[in-house]
Amino acid sequence: MQRFVHYTKWFEQLAGSGVDLEALFKLFRNILLQTGGDVNEALSWMTSLNNRYHFSDGLGEFIEKLKKDGIIKEDGQVFILTSKGNQTIRKSSFNEIFSNLQKKGFGNHNTPSSGRGVERLPETRPFSFGDATDQIEPTQSVSNAIKRNGLDDFNLKEDDLEVFETEHQSTCATVLLIDISHSMVLYGEDRITPAKNVALALTEFIMQNYSKDSIHVVAFGDDAEEIKISDLPFLSVGPYHTNTKAALGMARQILNQKKHENKQIFMITDGKPSCIWEGLKLYKNPYGLDRKIVNQTLREAALCRKHKIEITTFMVARDPYLQGFVRQLAETNRGRAYFTGLKDLGEYVFVDFIRNRRKIIR
Repeated sequence: MQRFVHYTKWFEQLAGSGVDLEALFKLFRNILLQTGGDVNEALSWMTSLNNRYHFSDGLGEFIEKLKKDGIIKEDGQVFILTSKGNQTIRKSSFNEIFSNLQKKGFGNHNTPSSGRGVERLPETRPFSFGDATDQIEPTQSVSNAIKRNGLDDFNLKEDDLEVFETEHQSTCATVLLIDISHSMVLYGEDRITPAKNVALALTEFIMQNYSKDSIHVVAFGDDAEEIKISDLPFLSVGPYHTNTKAALGMARQILNQKKHENKQIFMITDGKPSCIWEGLKLYKNPYGLDRKIVNQTLREAALCRKHKIEITTFMVARDPYLQGFVRQLAETNRGRAYFTGLKDLGEYVFVDFIRNRRKIIR
């Protein structure tokens, strides 16, 4: 399979000066994602690059540290990524994208809450008409009545009541769709590695910060398949067409089983659906936008809307012809579409997810 390695401008004065461990790990992570999680191939690439550019005097020590820290381990004659290494990769991806968010000033813009989720806070306030009775704080309420009238003449009144402050938070179920069709690596542009990097970061972010949410990942080419989050580093592009309909259908099936207040689909794709299943036969047309394929895909988007599932599409290609289809998909579902470059993909995904949390204090 064809591999893509991107180079930045080389500054001669940095040669031989040594690179810190964080920078080496970032390089290891990026190459590891490009090699489909093949640790040995990633380390081989790093060694070859170091032999050519001499960016670090401690590459051997770095590899030993990966083993010592339990990020990689030997399995026979090869190195493999450990479960700890898998999580470390996700955290590294998240830290990189989140630091970029802070530098660029992307905000966390909350929107009005439409969910029914309520979380009790420890703070209290005086009871007012309309407050839920199950939020009354009994100890402080009784204490107020005693302070007002004494224990011998105890009489609890409405003015004595205190209620817990509450935080309205709608839980969210998310399915992340990743296009692994061959077009994601065509024309010398590696689109799959940034997509995987964003997926790693987003899954880590949700698992660490929103324990009541759910996140599922579906890869789609000729067909759609749910993959484990731990398998994300090993995801690779194949000689596939793009079955967007199957991807949306699988996401809808997953989300229909969830009891979360809000349900959404995030889809990272280069834009063009090129196949659908007709019974046991794969109908495909990689040339242009086939009306049969488009109509079936839009029908699935409409079904998602019927089930109150919002689709947000992040398109990583610049072709205006394909952008027209993505706009039509968004209009059909009443969702959103972002036409973003690969460099800013992570920032757009994170800002949109955080914005959709619909969290306010009442």
